[in-house]
Amino acid sequence: MIRRGSFPRLTDANFRETSPPAIAYNCVAWSVGDHTRWWQPGALWPIEASADDVSIGALARMFESLGYLPCEGFQLEPGFEKVAMYAAGMFYTHAARQLPNGLWTSKLGKAEDIEHDAPDDLAGGLYGEVVQVMRRPVSAVNSVAT
Repeated sequence: MIRRGSFPRLTDANFRETSPPAIAYNCVAWSVGDHTRWWQPGALWPIEASADDVSIGALARMFESLGYLPCEGFQLEPGFEKVAMYAAGMFYTHAARQLPNGLWTSKLGKAEDIEHDAPDDLAGGLYGEVVQVMRRPVSAVNSVAT
C-alpha cells in the first residue's frame, strides 16, 4: 500500500498501481527494464563505482553508459526513451521511465510499481525533486531484463 504522506503529489487521478510489492528489483533496475535484479553502486552497476557513491552524478554516469544523454522536458518524443532522476540534496533517490504512451512508470522501493502521469507526481516528498531528464534513441535500447 502506497503511503500517501511520502508522496504528497500523488492523487487518485494521476497514478495507478501496476504490480504488487516485490523485493527482487528496485527503481533503478526498473527504469532500465530489469525486473529481476537490484541495481546499486558497488553491487550490480554497469560501470565502476564505489559502493558509497550514491550521488546524482553517479546515477547520471550510469545512464550515460547505457546510451542516455541529458535532455529537456517530460514530453513524449517519438523515437526516444526517457528517464527522470530524482534527488534529495546531492544524493539520488529515485529513477522513473517514460512509457511509449507518454505516461511514466516507477518502482517504489520494495513496494509496488506504478504508472503515473508525470515525473513531478512523485516529487515533493520522500524522493525530493526531479533534477534531470535523460533520453536515448529507442533503436539503442538493449533490454537488460532476463
